[in-house]
Amino acid sequence: MPVISPRFAATLGAVCAGLLLAGCAGTSHNQAAQTCHDLNGASVPASAIGLPTRGATITSTEYVPTATKTPKTHQGYCKVLGDIAPVDTHAPAIKFQLNLPAEWNGKSLMIGGGGYNGILAKTTDLLPAGPADKPDPIGLGYATYGSDSGHQLADDPNNPGKFALNTEALKNFSYEALKKTHDTAQQLIASHYGKPATRKYFAGGSTGGREALAVVQKWPQDFDGAIALYPAFAAASLDLQFGRITRALATPGAYPNLEKRAELYKAGIQACDALDGVKDGLISNQRQCNRIFDPATATVDGRPLRCEGGRDTGNQCLSDAQIRAMKVFASDIVFRPPVGSGEVRHAGFNTWGVDLGRPAGDSKLQATINYLNLGSIAPATPMPPNPAGSKSVPYHAGFWDQWVKYFVTQDPSYNSLSLDPTRPGKWRNRINELTRLQDINQTDLSAFANHGGKLLIAHGVADGLVPTRATEDFVRRVRATMGPQQTDAFLRYYEIPGYGHAASTVFNASWDSLTTLENWVEKGTPPGPQVVADTAGVPGRTRPLCEYPGWPKYAGSGDVNSAASFQCVKE
Repeated sequence: MPVISPRFAATLGAVCAGLLLAGCAGTSHNQAAQTCHDLNGASVPASAIGLPTRGATITSTEYVPTATKTPKTHQGYCKVLGDIAPVDTHAPAIKFQLNLPAEWNGKSLMIGGGGYNGILAKTTDLLPAGPADKPDPIGLGYATYGSDSGHQLADDPNNPGKFALNTEALKNFSYEALKKTHDTAQQLIASHYGKPATRKYFAGGSTGGREALAVVQKWPQDFDGAIALYPAFAAASLDLQFGRITRALATPGAYPNLEKRAELYKAGIQACDALDGVKDGLISNQRQCNRIFDPATATVDGRPLRCEGGRDTGNQCLSDAQIRAMKVFASDIVFRPPVGSGEVRHAGFNTWGVDLGRPAGDSKLQATINYLNLGSIAPATPMPPNPAGSKSVPYHAGFWDQWVKYFVTQDPSYNSLSLDPTRPGKWRNRINELTRLQDINQTDLSAFANHGGKLLIAHGVADGLVPTRATEDFVRRVRATMGPQQTDAFLRYYEIPGYGHAASTVFNASWDSLTTLENWVEKGTPPGPQVVADTAGVPGRTRPLCEYPGWPKYAGSGDVNSAASFQCVKE
């Protein structure tokens, strides 16, 4: 098996590999650190990687010793950094990180990225929406790894989409870096421990959720299971929806500030909280809320939400222009004709009773939520840079601006607000090309299912950055393509009330998805009733994690903060 350079073959091929492994008596932390250091410079030849590269090289190693880390002592591991060389010498390298734990469980876990990537995936943290009361994957014994998807944000942090000017970098970001990183890491894992991983998993959220679906669709034999959280699966089609929303919010007088959005949120809660059987500050029956709520006629604290006469008369109401913009946010974009990937529409957002940003005060978590949603200043021409902070345009607007400038027109001076995503004119062919590349929308997952693969998907009902309704649409299409029986044999999709995009001050989700996936793959135990906990809104509160289209309804008695007081219904 072609793997690393001969200089390091003896070291890396040993089962103990110099790390503190079970059964490797007499190995000290100092020896482990020294041997880990000796890995520096090892290489993986291009012939061992399933897509074209010029091979991979380890650029640095560091032994990270055992440390006390809540909720369990974090075991030592060898942190390996490396580069996968592009075929195009003008393209950036794919930078990756591989963590080799001292006490290996025999399994590997690839971690996805986020946004436009450009930074190393968070391979030493808990999984997105992971259980706060259990060890992280390294603590569980997983060899974890991930990459920056083939470009470096630090080169131009104000222009995170600039990499797309290079074709190989664009393809790497779209999905090719996933295969290249997987093959490189698996070669190093097998050589290091003397045997390959017995199970291989993938987990990610947002862009990382799209990446989870990409590996399932494109390389169904590579992974035994995947966790896709709030997946931006049809990424280019979502970009077009971002453009439609951005243009609506940029209309004079249409952008609702944080105070106005707080009033909109409050009005939604007052109208829809009790639809699940109890007033507890959490909307669970969001679909019914979508049907009954109209910001033009809604009230908040007994007064109209709409400003008198539709004019902007202050922060306690929304003008007609702002109501129109929020209705755009809540509605689908329709593609006539369909885009190149075959998509005919992309869903709008759950909007009513959803936290799209409120005055943060001293709350860093709320400030993050504001940044990930509609920001604090309106879209403009030219679009302001969008670093996280107190002055940010809607995340959608910054993302759209970068996509238009660097993916579509490849003109950094182009006015992104001038491109109508529903009537792209001369840019239609390029947009069709990008949707074929970026939309991960294959719905026949038979190859993955037949391989024995299992797929868990979860999405917060209150996500303001990737539409929950788009994920619902994808899952319905998979079921229509494969049939309910075959789909149920390998896929589960859950929705989390109150949970936003990766974080929430309303209901911040904590769910042990990895154990659920392991039991399904390794023990043949399908997921039973699942419970999700809240770590921020009401810390310790739990809810049943209902399989779509179910939602948790209060049973009529019992502790409103206990999952046992709710039942999943589909009415």
